[in-house]
Amino acid sequence: MADHLLSLSGLHTHIGPYHILQGVDLAVPEGGVTVLLGRNGAGKTTTLRTIMGHWTASQGEIHFANHNITKLDTPSISRRGIAFVPEDMAIFTDLTVAENMSLAAANGPIDAKRLAWVTDLFPPIGSFWNSSAGTLSGGQKQMLSVARAIIEPRRLILIDEPTKGLAPAIIKAMTDALRELKETDTTILLVEQNFAMASSLGDTVAVMDDGRIVFAGAMSELTGNPTLQEKLMGLSLEVHQ
Repeated sequence: MADHLLSLSGLHTHIGPYHILQGVDLAVPEGGVTVLLGRNGAGKTTTLRTIMGHWTASQGEIHFANHNITKLDTPSISRRGIAFVPEDMAIFTDLTVAENMSLAAANGPIDAKRLAWVTDLFPPIGSFWNSSAGTLSGGQKQMLSVARAIIEPRRLILIDEPTKGLAPAIIKAMTDALRELKETDTTILLVEQNFAMASSLGDTVAVMDDGRIVFAGAMSELTGNPTLQEKLMGLSLEVHQ
């Protein structure tokens, strides 16, 4: 079994008066894709944002590459090799695609070889290089958001709902790109409601409910057990193809 790159232990997060995460225990193996599933409001996005330092855990610990990052701020977490692709994409719509990408390359000028690889994954990045990011379609903006996160090598990418609201052709392109990304040295923690897409990419899976992890294991264990799917999430893989 692969070593754990990221681990959450007894993690609690409060947002104002709301107790969102209520003792999350999660281990993400190094390499491949771990998928975080659950109904809306289960705490998936809050988990990613707490890992990234957008929210501060009120209790518990987060360890990344054998370092405690629980109390670090977001820039410090990013410098350790973690990138975050939020659900709202967080691109700069008044800047060009090129300017968005340049801002994401924190370590200096964009590496030409790396850029060629990224634009091969996401052809619209190259096609609209000098265009305003605000003129891109929803799918193209999502591609730009992921491209920004991977323009420099990262050990861990947190991705929140990358296919939400996208057309089937764009979902396929995104899935293919993430499948190629998982073949690199990058580990992916993916929140995704499209179960067919998530199950095709995921190596391991954790299911959240009411701010806690209620199941964790191999993705094959979940996809091969419709009864377990129904019990945990109220769905069946067969009806989500």
